[in-house]
Amino acid sequence: ESPDKTSPLLPLLRGEGKNMYTHIRHYLLIFLVAIFAAVLLSWQWILTSNAQEAINLSPDNLVKSIQQQNNSTKREKSKIKTVKALYLTAYSAGNSKKINEIIKLIAETELNAVVIDIKDYSGNVLFNRLGDVQKLIKKLHQHKIYVIARQTVFQDPVLAKEKAGWAIKDVNGVSTSSLDGLWHDKNGLTWVDPSIKDVWSYNLAIARKAIALGFDEINFDYVRFPSDGDLSRAVFASEQPKVNVMREFFKYLSNKLSSEPAWISIDMFGFVMEKHYGLSIGQRLEDAVGYVDFICPMMYPSHYPNGYLGFDNPAEHPTEIIENGMQKGLPYFKNKRARVRPWIQAFDMGAVYKDGVRIREQIDAIEKYSDAGWMMWNAGNNYSAAGLKP
Repeated sequence: ESPDKTSPLLPLLRGEGKNMYTHIRHYLLIFLVAIFAAVLLSWQWILTSNAQEAINLSPDNLVKSIQQQNNSTKREKSKIKTVKALYLTAYSAGNSKKINEIIKLIAETELNAVVIDIKDYSGNVLFNRLGDVQKLIKKLHQHKIYVIARQTVFQDPVLAKEKAGWAIKDVNGVSTSSLDGLWHDKNGLTWVDPSIKDVWSYNLAIARKAIALGFDEINFDYVRFPSDGDLSRAVFASEQPKVNVMREFFKYLSNKLSSEPAWISIDMFGFVMEKHYGLSIGQRLEDAVGYVDFICPMMYPSHYPNGYLGFDNPAEHPTEIIENGMQKGLPYFKNKRARVRPWIQAFDMGAVYKDGVRIREQIDAIEKYSDAGWMMWNAGNNYSAAGLKP
C-alpha cells in the first residue's frame, strides 16, 4: 500500500537521504522520548491526585467539607430490632464479591446486620475505600440488613500526627524513645487526648457524615484512655479523673447526636460488666448507660485471664464467662436508656470456635438475659453459618 505523499517516511522508502538505519534510530528515539514524557506526566498526575486526596482528608478540611454539606435529612431512625451482626473491614465491604457472599450468608441465617469500618485503628477515614457508600447501604437495606458504622475515636495516629497539640505527649518530650515528642503505646501507635474537645468535634463531624450517607447506627470504639505501653510516660492535657472525662464525652455524643436519624452505640472492655472503678481507662457502665442507646462489651472468652472463675483456660467455657458478665452487669441497665449488646468471639484463640459450637454457646447465654442482640467479631472477616440458626 502506497504511503501518503506527505509522510516523512517517503524519502526513506525511496532510498533517499541518509542511511535507512539512521532514520530508524531517529524515529525510535523520538518514540521513546514521547513514551517517557507520557509516563512522567501520568506519574505526576498520580502524585498530585494522591496529595490532593491527602489534603482533602486532613482533619481541618474534612471537618470543613462535612460542615458545608447539607446533612439535614427527613428520614427517621430505623426501627429498633434485635441486632445479630457481623463485623466487616472497609476493604471487605467495598469488595463486591465479598459483600455478596455476606448478603447470602445473612439471607440463609439468623443474621440481620453488618458493622462496617468507617474509621479504623490506624485513624484513617475510610469512606473512599467503600466506593459509593450510599449505593452500598441501599443495597444492604434492600436485603433488609441493618447497617452500622464502626468508628474508632481516641486511638488515632493520623490525627495525632496532623494535630500534635491534640495528642497524648511523652513526659520527656522529644527523646530517643519518642522522636516526635508524642507518647506511643506498646504497638508504637499514638493516641489523641480524650479530654481535648477539638478531638470530640472532629469525630462528631465524621459520625454526622456517616449518618447523612444513610448508616442506621454509629458504633464508637476506642472510647477510652490507652491501656498498654509505658503509661508512666504519658502526659495528658487534663488532670480530671479519667471516668469524668469519658462521662462528659458520652454526654456530648448524646447532646449532639440524639436528634440525628441514627442510633448510638459504644464498645467497652468485657470487664465493665463486673468491675466499676474505670479499669484505669475511664470506662464504667454507670457513666454511659444514660447517654447512649447500646453498650457493646467485648466479652470474648479468650480475653479473660487464666484462672478467671477458676478456669485454667476461660476460652473453653464461653457459657460460664458470658452468663457471669450478663448477670453482674444487667442491674446497671435497669430503667436506663442503654441496652446491652455484647461482641462475641468468632475466631479461634485459646480454643476452637470456627466449628460454631462455642459461638452458639455465647449466643444462647446472651439471649437468656437480653433481647438486644449480639455482634460477631472476626478480624479477617472469615464467617460461616456454623453456630447460627437458619
